Amino acid sequence: MTLETMPFVRAMNAGLRRAMEEDGRVLLMGEDIGKLGGVFRVTEHLQRDFGEDRVLDTPLAESGLVGTAIGLAMAGFRPVVEIQFDGFVFPAFDQITTQLAKLTNRHEGALQMPVVIRIPYGGHIGAVEHHQESPEAYFTHTSGLRVVSPSTPNDAYWMIQDAIASNDPVIFMEPKSRYWQKGEVDTERRGAPLHASRVVRKGTDVTLVGHGAMVSVLLQAAAIAEGEGRSCEVIDIRSLSPIDYDPIVESVRQTGRMVWAQEAPGNTSIGGEIAATVAERAFYSLEAPIMRVTGFDTPFPPAKLEGTYLPDADRVLEAVDRAFAY
Repeated sequence: MTLETMPFVRAMNAGLRRAMEEDGRVLLMGEDIGKLGGVFRVTEHLQRDFGEDRVLDTPLAESGLVGTAIGLAMAGFRPVVEIQFDGFVFPAFDQITTQLAKLTNRHEGALQMPVVIRIPYGGHIGAVEHHQESPEAYFTHTSGLRVVSPSTPNDAYWMIQDAIASNDPVIFMEPKSRYWQKGEVDTERRGAPLHASRVVRKGTDVTLVGHGAMVSVLLQAAAIAEGEGRSCEVIDIRSLSPIDYDPIVESVRQTGRMVWAQEAPGNTSIGGEIAATVAERAFYSLEAPIMRVTGFDTPFPPAKLEGTYLPDADRVLEAVDRAFAY
């Protein structure tokens, strides 16, 4: 076993580097990802080491960027596109949802679309709207796309490689507030499968479920709850489409209670779908309604208000209290 402690952003860089070393068809494309190494330095030094033919600085034109990636995939390449910030993905939304997501089905499976679209998303960086959004539900609603979000450096390292190896298009959601979070990365032993949910903390009284940056918040809430005599099981779903429900349902059947947390607004969101599915599969095990803790149904506020808008451990624990009030 080879363990190395590194921040999330370096694990992403190492995963991209390894994928490029192992497959010459892998290309990186995006605004300022070459000489600059990207706004968050995820692609730092990769253009220097692999050349401008494989790490391409592109114009500020997201629709053209994704359209070009689609053409490259048709030609046999495996392009990885970086969208600089979450809110900048919408100019490319048509290309993603009406072309990229549909082409394999349109060709009855004969045409593969191995395109990865990396989207730094979520809050806690003190930025303005279009820089701190959580648009994942748009893509999970679109058939033909796989959507994943790592929460740890080890998952970042392995999941980006698995996403690149996929023959289907993958929307790769990167919780930008966790870019500087450090953790152990095992560069020899592959992590959990790309679309597997993972129990990250065992517990017996209530199940806390989330993805991306919210996993750290749930773990913080679970640690506080332990001091109050409540045992919380924490599950990182990792994959938003498809969702691996088995660990969630198994946990809820044991605990009888569940709290879901996400940064995105709650209206017609992933959390609603998960709550409905878990209620269908574990209805007779539930001791209380499934509680949801989300961002508010408003545009993302000015940076000084993000602490009010984004769920924190206190809001999660409040939901736990409401679940136990039944």
